[in-house]
Amino acid sequence: MPRKETVTKIIDGDTIETSVRKKPVRIEGMDTPEKRQAGYSEAKKELGKLLKGEKVTVTPVATDVYGRTVAKVKRGNTPVPSLMKKHQKK
Repeated sequence: MPRKETVTKIIDGDTIETSVRKKPVRIEGMDTPEKRQAGYSEAKKELGKLLKGEKVTVTPVATDVYGRTVAKVKRGNTPVPSLMKKHQKK
């Protein structure tokens, strides 16, 4: 069920924390560089500029092997992965 949530922390380029969840949310449809990979810092910084402190719509679709919610995340009517295309792995 979709829910409006405020982004409180950027974990990396494809994972966020929100004000209402105890565990991080992995954004479905995104795969950005991991720590110590080229492009990691840029992806995390860009996601922060787009989402930190913003209200987003979170629609859970699964739980990953780390217990994180995997969710479709939108800022307004725009899916976050479409805003981050240049920062995703090729």
